[in-house]
Amino acid sequence: MPTPVVAPLGRVRHDGGADGPYDRPVPAEDGPQLGTPTLIGPRVLLRAPVPADADAFLEAVRDSAALHAGLATPPATHEAFGGYLERLAGPTVEGFLVVRRDDGALVGRVTLSQIFRGEFLNAYLGYEAFAGQERRGLLTEAVGLVLDHAFGALGLHRVEANVQPGNVPSQRLLARLGFRLEGYSPSYLRVDGAWRDHERWALLTDEHRGGTADA
Repeated sequence: MPTPVVAPLGRVRHDGGADGPYDRPVPAEDGPQLGTPTLIGPRVLLRAPVPADADAFLEAVRDSAALHAGLATPPATHEAFGGYLERLAGPTVEGFLVVRRDDGALVGRVTLSQIFRGEFLNAYLGYEAFAGQERRGLLTEAVGLVLDHAFGALGLHRVEANVQPGNVPSQRLLARLGFRLEGYSPSYLRVDGAWRDHERWALLTDEHRGGTADA
């Protein structure tokens, strides 16, 4: 697998933003600063993806096709990867590549999307592990770091994750990090060409316990 680019430690600012009520983003100066920092845990490092990551990322996606089938549709072409980077340049999304600190291998990705300000202070959490990196606790550690960032630097009140009912590993990950099952949404999201039911899990800032579990 091509070695992913490890960017220098630091913060990458997203420019732009629009003011408005709770269902639209507000300017960065009206709240905690948006951006994609580098997050470092005991075993993983999280950073913003860059164009030079494309080959390694796409190879990992190809190798993970069976693992992701029916559950996730990460960018699978250079064009799609470019579109992914463009979306991450917006003011309401933060995306992280997860890499192992010992050898730089790609573990997966974590995304905070629809980052709302105003009276909502909410974001939606998404994540995927790549084949060979799952069931090692690495993604749990990575998501825990993103939650620390969401409830810390971003000042959010709530983070929601939507998971298919049969995705037991993902349900266990969320439970380990303190998420609560809030409800069930039939035909909630189209994944891999089909509308699929999802469970709604959520975590509030005063419920967050960090979380870098090894399970």
